[in-house]
Amino acid sequence: MSSEDNHIRIFDTTLRDGEQSPGATMTLDEKIQVAELLDDMGVDIIEAGFPIASNGDFEAVSKIAERSQNSIIAGLARAIPEDIDRAGEAVKKAKRGRIHTFVSTSPIHLEHQMKKNEEEVLEIIKKTVTLARNYVEDVEWSGMDATRTSIDFLCKCCEVAIKNGATTINIPDTVGYAIPREFNNLIKTLREKVPGADEVIFSTHCHNDLGLAVANSLAGVDAGARQIECTINGLGERAGNAALEEVVMAINTRSDALPYTTKIDTTKILRASKLVSAITSFPVQYNKAIVGKNAFAHESGIHQDGMLKNSQTYEIMNPEAIGLKESSLVMGKHSGRHAFREKLADLGYKLGDNAFQDAFDRFKTLADKKKNIYDEDIMALVDDEISSTSERLKFKSLIVNAGTQGPQSAELEMEVDGEIMKNKSTGDGPVDAIFNCIKSIFPHEASLPLYQVQAVTEGTDAQAEVSVRLEDEGISFTGRGADTDTLVASARAYISALNRLLIAKERSN
Repeated sequence: MSSEDNHIRIFDTTLRDGEQSPGATMTLDEKIQVAELLDDMGVDIIEAGFPIASNGDFEAVSKIAERSQNSIIAGLARAIPEDIDRAGEAVKKAKRGRIHTFVSTSPIHLEHQMKKNEEEVLEIIKKTVTLARNYVEDVEWSGMDATRTSIDFLCKCCEVAIKNGATTINIPDTVGYAIPREFNNLIKTLREKVPGADEVIFSTHCHNDLGLAVANSLAGVDAGARQIECTINGLGERAGNAALEEVVMAINTRSDALPYTTKIDTTKILRASKLVSAITSFPVQYNKAIVGKNAFAHESGIHQDGMLKNSQTYEIMNPEAIGLKESSLVMGKHSGRHAFREKLADLGYKLGDNAFQDAFDRFKTLADKKKNIYDEDIMALVDDEISSTSERLKFKSLIVNAGTQGPQSAELEMEVDGEIMKNKSTGDGPVDAIFNCIKSIFPHEASLPLYQVQAVTEGTDAQAEVSVRLEDEGISFTGRGADTDTLVASARAYISALNRLLIAKERSN
């Protein structure tokens, strides 16, 4: 396929490279949830995982491949026959499957990691790309640490990959070393010098170690690359990857300087950002471009004056374009089911009848507690409701005694396998008392490596979103809970995490 057209293919690797961020591990159900949203929002290629890495990764790639409606589903494989066989098996049920195979090319990697010479690497590329083509017609080849590889050797690698059937050539800035001018020149040189370059798609995969991942990606596009590899919220190893939302909105906003197109439905960007942040418990920095809490907020008097006169004075994008509503919702305790269903659809949620009724009930309860209800409030309570379905343990009620006159205690009522159970415990603070209460009702040995609280919206009546990570026998899962009462949110989050651990253990038995 020619790379002269101006359509930029968005290759999302949140589920593979993003998940490699320490602490960002996702469950199968969470991966499927993210993949379905990526598929729905128009992502061209979803890299669903690294099938050889674990049985869980293999299952995730297989399930996503089977369920995908629109996107190409890719499985990552090292340049090792066993990896490629596993990836081929994982993507075989996809409507359109891809194997993405890679090998190191830089001198420092060849000497210290691979312990191979250049001729051996070229032979590896020939054999493994050929093997991958036996499984799928769509094969992507990557030269790991390409930006620290000599141009002559990189040209030879690309040539061998193309001759043996690669349809996409990916040039990774694996360690975030390049600057835009260099990366632009690298892509341009490869497209000019490599035989057959005009018959394949060149791709960028830029890491953000120097904060240049998006700039380098766009520089690569200007040089003729027509695929950008990126992640939601820039998630990824070390400083992360190029952020999908930044790449896409740069192209959308600056069409005068970047005359390209993508298939992304930008109104789903904020929903995707919040989903990935909630699942991984990686908060989005307030001043993060596009999706940060303050990205469309204005406090300066001069800025506010300009915004009141004309929003374009200080906003270069329409906030609705990413799925953000500027003002508080006209939603409250008098709102009916129809209005609530319309609001959910507007926010990108499609719930079945039972899930909708549960969400509506929780919305009504929230409306009795809060004067102003924001989109973020509704998103938090629905996400919390979605994560609590089909679980053995369910939160029912909580009474807490806190303050300086200890001991702090908690009286908790929860449902365990359909049976209502109640207990009271003390602790070193109300949260500790709650967690001790859960342990007394449902004994377990899981440890607590993470407890995190974040306000969903502003004000003293804001919902708190609590993330709890539990670890047991080398397996860790994160649970989330949202409520205007931080202690109730804490109980919900702990029970959610415990449910995920129980599900994982049941699957492994």
